[in-house]
Amino acid sequence: MKNDSIIQELKEQLKFKDFELNSILEITKGINTNQSVDYLISVYEFILKEQLGLDKFVLFSKENNWNYLIKSGVKGRIKDIVIERDLGRFRETTLIESSSNPELNQFDVVIPVIHQEQAIAYLLLKEQQLSTERFVLSSSINELSFIQSLTNIIIVAIENKRMNKQSIIQERIKKELEVASEMQKLLFPDNLPSDKRLDLAATYTARHEVGGDYYDFIPINDNEFIVCIADVSGKGISAAMLMANFQATIRTLLGFKNFNLEHLIHELNNKVMKAAKGEKFITFFIGHYNTETREFNYINAGHNHPILTNGKKAQFLDKGSIGLGMLEEIPFVEPGMITISSNSTLVLYTDGVVELQNKSGEYFETDRLIKLIHSFYPLKMEDLNNLIFSKLDEFRETEDLVDDTAIFSCRFF
Repeated sequence: MKNDSIIQELKEQLKFKDFELNSILEITKGINTNQSVDYLISVYEFILKEQLGLDKFVLFSKENNWNYLIKSGVKGRIKDIVIERDLGRFRETTLIESSSNPELNQFDVVIPVIHQEQAIAYLLLKEQQLSTERFVLSSSINELSFIQSLTNIIIVAIENKRMNKQSIIQERIKKELEVASEMQKLLFPDNLPSDKRLDLAATYTARHEVGGDYYDFIPINDNEFIVCIADVSGKGISAAMLMANFQATIRTLLGFKNFNLEHLIHELNNKVMKAAKGEKFITFFIGHYNTETREFNYINAGHNHPILTNGKKAQFLDKGSIGLGMLEEIPFVEPGMITISSNSTLVLYTDGVVELQNKSGEYFETDRLIKLIHSFYPLKMEDLNNLIFSKLDEFRETEDLVDDTAIFSCRFF
């Protein structure tokens, strides 16, 4: 009689092992065939509820915040269980003997899922007598190792799916940024003049894939042209889109022959306010040069002061207004006008140049930029820009760029 009992118990244990194997195979099959998270959870819930006879359990999982993936046999929301406070101390499967939290006391077991030293899930169980029609086992609590293994498989599979999804999204964003970067390059002039009257060159490095700096050269006729440079507050795609819109607006407005710089500034301010809705602003410098009269009319709308120098003495072009998009109406505009002597150099730049920091927290600053321009004054503008950028790299060493960086240099012969 005793031997019959032992044999029967062994048969039941073998039957349960067979059940364990089939359950894991079913889950693994779902994972290998790339079934959805909902499908994997439904199989997991079926195993716990229908095959193990558990009718009260909650599975918490963490993505950005803690939420429950499954809730069975629990009425209402489990709003009073704070994961970090109530479950954070559990690092292995533990019987819940007593807790100050009544909602936690309705469960008997907590099973944490630890991944890379961090808890990513918790399963709370209520001990339940298994049906004798299924298995001759006293309670599901005796098979916690199987439940723990199954929970680990499910949670890690879900976590891998999330990571894979994020990877796909990130790859798509990367591709979109690459396209945006290529499109943004088309906004910059690709043929700057270098002849007996002028030598123009520009160099630009974006901190990220797309940037918020902009420079342009716009011919008006054979003897007149526009140079400009701008920097939008903030970074990333939104800044780049605002700047692209800004460039299109400038070129549209300058398409009218009877343009006026002061009128242009007011129009641009209105456009920036509408496009950015007061959340961003643009610093902007624009200059209109006549090669016959050598007159250079300009407005500096809150931008870093361009440097005009003859190689020995520098002056700043600082007349103008506040930045565009700072206020609905620009309170004042003070246009500037200078006569440019031969062999003068005008250097336009964005704040990524002068606000660059080294390891000691020291800024590159305008004085250092002026000294470089004077020290290497005979260089062609392209060579001068390359030298300045090499000095910027030398200055920052291993420090990252703090901002987009642009230099637009103009030599007037």
